[in-house]
Amino acid sequence: MSATTSSKFLSLVLRHQPQLIGITLDAAGWVAVDALLAACAAHGKPLSRAQLDALVRDSDKQRFALSADGAQIRANQGHSVTVDLDLPPSVPPAMLLHGTFPGALDDIRVQGLLKGSRHHVHLSADLTTATKVGGRRGAPIILTVRAGEMHAAGHVFYVTANQVWLVDHVPARFLVFP
Repeated sequence: MSATTSSKFLSLVLRHQPQLIGITLDAAGWVAVDALLAACAAHGKPLSRAQLDALVRDSDKQRFALSADGAQIRANQGHSVTVDLDLPPSVPPAMLLHGTFPGALDDIRVQGLLKGSRHHVHLSADLTTATKVGGRRGAPIILTVRAGEMHAAGHVFYVTANQVWLVDHVPARFLVFP
């Protein structure tokens, strides 16, 4: 498998469908690396430990994390299966960004940013990441989130190891549209 194909497959099984290859994530989303590699091989998606380590290390989005001892792996965020990433609440910067596409703007103007099937809305502190995320479905639209005001109003933010900011919902009143 190519690195891109492997990364997409790992995202699928570590974030959404671990049962697809017969693995079980623990409450925090971790699975033993040996179990993951064996399950991948058994389901026609062989991956070596060296390839896995390279995916974790070299991923531009840093989607995955290895435990301190290297024995377990999990996705950093974006789960649709129930996990508790055990992230402490964090104080966000005054402004964060969210990349989206033009077809979503009408709903966002009314409902704000919703988490959908994920556990949280994903935000970033840098334009490059927001543009990349927003460009997945065409020309990106970058929304500015007045995160400092949201935090002051009682919204709880978390930040992952790969610097993705998470929040349950972004009401439209805290968004700046282009």
